[in-house]
Amino acid sequence: MPQASQPVIEALQWRYATRVFDPGRQIDAATWSTLEQALVLTASSYGLQPWRFLVITDAAIRSELRPHSWNQNQITDCSHLVVMLKKRVITAADADRLIEATALTRGIEASVLDGYRQMIQVDLIDGPRSQTIGQWSANQVYIALGNLLTSAALLGVDTCAIEGFSPPDYDRILGLESSDYQSCVVCACGYRSSDDKYASLSKVRYSAADLIEHR
Repeated sequence: MPQASQPVIEALQWRYATRVFDPGRQIDAATWSTLEQALVLTASSYGLQPWRFLVITDAAIRSELRPHSWNQNQITDCSHLVVMLKKRVITAADADRLIEATALTRGIEASVLDGYRQMIQVDLIDGPRSQTIGQWSANQVYIALGNLLTSAALLGVDTCAIEGFSPPDYDRILGLESSDYQSCVVCACGYRSSDDKYASLSKVRYSAADLIEHR
């Protein structure tokens, strides 16, 4: 059901990039399940979903990741750490998988989607964008990141998006070096500490008049 506008704006005003998490406070299973479903429901170009999301709660793994994250305390102190992965290459098998899933879900013949399948082939597999497909995949992952940040705020969960980390070291620690996916961006999720001075700072945003133009 659609949300009333005011609670959405209030949630977005409330959220901030949390610098200090309360390590003693964990996200409950039901709330976390909702956030995982929000990730699953994220929009993506062509509906290809060129991502994976690693949810890291193991303290030993997070301690190993922290030195490769500018030693940021959020890595070890948050409740759930999400390492968002992008697909390295889009292949014919990826396009076929989407077509098969769509046909099955909607109860239609896969052949009905031949034109759509060809669009993916011409654009992402054989076309010029295949040469920069890593950036395309990263763009999709950032849609998922934005969805997670907003969904978490609506549930009263704090987050911090983290780009300050070494993807090659993350890939090595997480066993991704020979996989189809690689580390793209990280999101720490949990609850703010009462000691986080950034929680009380006024949000700095340019005005709608500066950012939005109507034509």
